[in-house]
Amino acid sequence: MTKQKVSIFWFRRDLRLEDNTALYHALQSEQPVIPLFIFDTSILNSLPKNDARVGFIHESLQKINDKLNSLGSSLLIKKGTTIEVWQSLFEEFTVSAVFLNKDYEPYAIKRDLAIETLAKENCASFFSFKDQVIFEEKEITKADGLPYTIYTPYKNKWLEKYKSMAPIAEYNTENYFSNFYKNLFDFPALEAIGFEESNIKVRPHNLTQIANYHETRDFPAVDGTSYLSPHLRFGTVSIRKLVNWAVRKNDVFLSELIWREFFMQILFSFPKVVSDNFKSAYDGIQWRNDEKDFKRWCTGTTGYPMVDAGMRQLNATGYMHNRVRMVVASFLCKHLLISWQWGEAYFAEKLLDYDLSANVGNWQWAAGTGCDAAPYFRVFNPDIQLKKFDEKGIYIRQWIPEFDLGYGQPMIDHAFARDRAIAAYKAGILK
Repeated sequence: MTKQKVSIFWFRRDLRLEDNTALYHALQSEQPVIPLFIFDTSILNSLPKNDARVGFIHESLQKINDKLNSLGSSLLIKKGTTIEVWQSLFEEFTVSAVFLNKDYEPYAIKRDLAIETLAKENCASFFSFKDQVIFEEKEITKADGLPYTIYTPYKNKWLEKYKSMAPIAEYNTENYFSNFYKNLFDFPALEAIGFEESNIKVRPHNLTQIANYHETRDFPAVDGTSYLSPHLRFGTVSIRKLVNWAVRKNDVFLSELIWREFFMQILFSFPKVVSDNFKSAYDGIQWRNDEKDFKRWCTGTTGYPMVDAGMRQLNATGYMHNRVRMVVASFLCKHLLISWQWGEAYFAEKLLDYDLSANVGNWQWAAGTGCDAAPYFRVFNPDIQLKKFDEKGIYIRQWIPEFDLGYGQPMIDHAFARDRAIAAYKAGILK
């Protein structure tokens, strides 16, 4: 029996049908398109069974599948290592072409290279496209072609290039929906994938917040952020639509989106930052890495209300306000002299919007070891941060109900911790 010729589009960090670059091109190929998602066991096996991010992925895929069902099509869901899944697909179908959107993380680059090699061995074309960024790794460079390592000149070049081509074109994939492969594959329940529902949920994003973003973003008690970050991480929203919209609405919010791309190109150009200091001169710092201190930080029992509220919010919701993220990260690295890698790993475990490049970039920024980072002698005072950004204690009381009953003493004196941190950094910076 002759196997049917198909093209396959592989969903990854782009969980939407609309304005999806690789999907747009796939649907214009000569063969019907099977939309595929792989629950990659190389990633899943390290996650808890109630990981909220897996639940969000499953929920997003369900919405895509419902839409495809209305078109007489469906998602093909597989679970396993990506290489094994693709080997089985090449056996089951005559795959003429593979379409996907690029991912710039080290694991993804290695994974996709292996699938490209496998595709060629099976006489299938392999097409990858830019989708999760406006400008990818080699599009915004210095005059000598080297990557920027300072944000402001990167941002200026980014804006200059954007304005020369604005608005960025969006892809009308819906014009080609008739080209999906007509078959109703079974859609697995979350339990069939080996996971269960989490009490933590990804909130819907709220673009109406962006108009006043520059005025409200620093105040954790104000519901003044968009909750877009998990949606950007998993691609349930299009970066092109979002940037074209943000350009008209709020420059400060746009700057945050540019920071996202800056950290992505840093990770691509300097993959060592996943585990090592960007500034190798900081490799000599002697971290205390006290496990008891780390546990108090993780559980939100340091005695500093802003730090404790942030960590409790993270543990309960998978989210933490961005201003508070800076405070808790500075506290871990500077007050407790615990290496940024410990904090980065904890955030990676808990954050709904966990994104490797941003997580590593922001942690190294806070520690002073990264590119364009805060200077090592900048040590946030958690009490001053509390007075500036939660003066009435609304945010604190939301996450520390016992606050008014006589909150505990700080685990370490700020002035002592600051002097100790500066001394440790001075002694540890390699000449």
